[in-house]
Amino acid sequence: MIPTEDASARKREIEEKLKQEQETLSFIRENLEKSDQLTKGMVSILSSFESRLMQLENSIIPVHKQTENLQRLQENVDKTLSCMDHVISYYHVAKDTDRIIREGPTGRLDEYLACIAKIQKAVEYFQDNNPDSPELNTVKARFEKGKELLEAEFRSLLTRYSKPVPPILILDAISVDEELEVQEDIVLEHLPEAVLQDIICIAGWLVEYGRNQDFMNVYFQIRSNQLDRSIKGLKDHFRKNSASSGILYSPAVQTKRKDTPTKKAPKRPGTIRKAQNLLKQYSQHGLDGKKGGSNLTPLEGYDHDLRVKHHSDALTEKHGAAAGKDDVLDIEIDSYIHCISAFVKLAQSEYALLTEIIPEHHQKKTFDSLIQEALDNLMLEGDNIVSAARRAIMRHDYSAVLTIFPILRHLKMNKSEFDTTLQGTAASTKNKLPTLITSMETIGAKALEEFADSIKNDPDKEYNMPKDGTVHELTSNAILFLQQLLDFHETAGAMLASQETSSSASSYTSEFNKRLLSTYICKVLGNLQLNLLSKSKVYEDSALSAIFLHNNYNYILKSLEKSELIQLVTVTQKKAESSYKELIEQQIYMYKSSWHKVTEHLADRNMPVFQPGTKLKDKERQVIKDKFKGFNDGLEELCKIQKGWAIPDKEQRDFIRQSQKKVVSDAYRSFLQRCANISFTKNPEKYHKYRPEEVEEMIERLFDTSA
Repeated sequence: MIPTEDASARKREIEEKLKQEQETLSFIRENLEKSDQLTKGMVSILSSFESRLMQLENSIIPVHKQTENLQRLQENVDKTLSCMDHVISYYHVAKDTDRIIREGPTGRLDEYLACIAKIQKAVEYFQDNNPDSPELNTVKARFEKGKELLEAEFRSLLTRYSKPVPPILILDAISVDEELEVQEDIVLEHLPEAVLQDIICIAGWLVEYGRNQDFMNVYFQIRSNQLDRSIKGLKDHFRKNSASSGILYSPAVQTKRKDTPTKKAPKRPGTIRKAQNLLKQYSQHGLDGKKGGSNLTPLEGYDHDLRVKHHSDALTEKHGAAAGKDDVLDIEIDSYIHCISAFVKLAQSEYALLTEIIPEHHQKKTFDSLIQEALDNLMLEGDNIVSAARRAIMRHDYSAVLTIFPILRHLKMNKSEFDTTLQGTAASTKNKLPTLITSMETIGAKALEEFADSIKNDPDKEYNMPKDGTVHELTSNAILFLQQLLDFHETAGAMLASQETSSSASSYTSEFNKRLLSTYICKVLGNLQLNLLSKSKVYEDSALSAIFLHNNYNYILKSLEKSELIQLVTVTQKKAESSYKELIEQQIYMYKSSWHKVTEHLADRNMPVFQPGTKLKDKERQVIKDKFKGFNDGLEELCKIQKGWAIPDKEQRDFIRQSQKKVVSDAYRSFLQRCANISFTKNPEKYHKYRPEEVEEMIERLFDTSA
């Protein structure tokens, strides 16, 4: 059993716990009651707040709606006022822009274009909203006036600032410095940058808003005039400088000028100016039979003093005047060549300028119109050159073809660049240069063929033959002409090929052209050889005939070798050089045979046979006397005659003298030796007039016209 004390204690403990629990329960109940009261109070407050909110909402919403309507009305009023102001401004545009439009765009293009934009908007407004209003007509008139003044400004700016390109700048642009690996590209500025931008701006406005293409016509007319003036200015500058200094530029060997406009003498291929003079002389005095003679161009080994002077002073003066004309012609040729190069360069720069100003789909057409005047003038000048050459050829003046060569070569060298520059232009424009080239090739080929025929048909006139047997004018002129073909071999070959109709000529290869030219040169040389052979028969003395042929053949051979024409000749005539050497040797042999009538007196034929100390009969003594006399007379006669003959080639002259001297001297010495112990006369000095050394001296003076 549990003790009583423990039970009492346990009971008291339980009672205390119960009491605590009761107190806790009471506290909870009190709090629950307070919470209920607070809840009821909060619910009451919220209910009251909700009620008041509803009342507020009911009061505010109508006010808000009314305010919103008022704001919308205010906005509508503001918009209406703004629209009214905008509309009213259109009615004032004409007045507001009147002063600026009247004063024009000069110096204030941006402001002027802004005014035009206002007028344009006014026009659009009235067209859309009130097309019958008088204001529309007013702003339209103002817009047209503004456009008109813009067009006038476009024309004025172009006219005022478009200047011909100075000749020095053009020469810089077309020149080439061979020492520079990378060529400096010279830009030709036609208009100041600020002016160019204004012109571009105006052109853009006229295209977009002006609906006007007339300004393009204005543009090409003004720029076309300046292009033509630039080329003419170059031509005038070139002529003045060439005429005053005698110094020419030549695109054949172009030189790049440095800081100052220094100029080099052109490398005129070969001796074109001398060739023109001599060929003109030949055509005028050789074919016409008025007067002729020898005109040699100096060759190595030729004695200048031995060139025969057959021309009278009057003829010399006439040739001097002709040379002056040829100088002028040379200037014209070089001027024309430069103008062709200048046209290409200027046209390229004009196209570059045009692309910035003219709309893309109008650029080619405008460019075509722009270059027409300058191009037509160049082509007309080229046609005049062809016509002049044609007239000259009809007069048998074949030097005219030499004016064609440098021009034709330059045109063909620049044709690809020419074609590129004219790309996109009309077919008639692009065909102008090829047409001119064809004309030049045709007339050039005709001149070449007629020249060859003239060499063949030159008449054998006695008074046209050199009295001393030196080189005939026909020979020197033919060689000079052929030397020009060497300098222009590609051009000349193409000339001849252009007239070929065979299938082999269709490709016009360089090798084919070279063979054609070689064939032509051989034809001229063949005609020349036949004519010289015919001319040589004019001489009554066969020895002089041989000297004449020798001189001419030797001159031809030396000229071929010196000018490298021989390389062209051997393309079709492999043995040409050896053939001429054989001809020369044949003529030397023919000449030497003229001495047989002298040396035959020294031969043993008819020489009396005698024993030493035996007295000769009168007949035998007379034979020896006749031999001495025949030799002396023959020697004197030949030396007298042949001393006036000429062999210009010193090497050949010395060779012929030495070989003839040896033959005659040896025969004479042998004859004297045989007659040394023969007493055939009481006056031996009468027959033995010359010592062998004196005979040699007499032969040494042969062909010496200065003696």
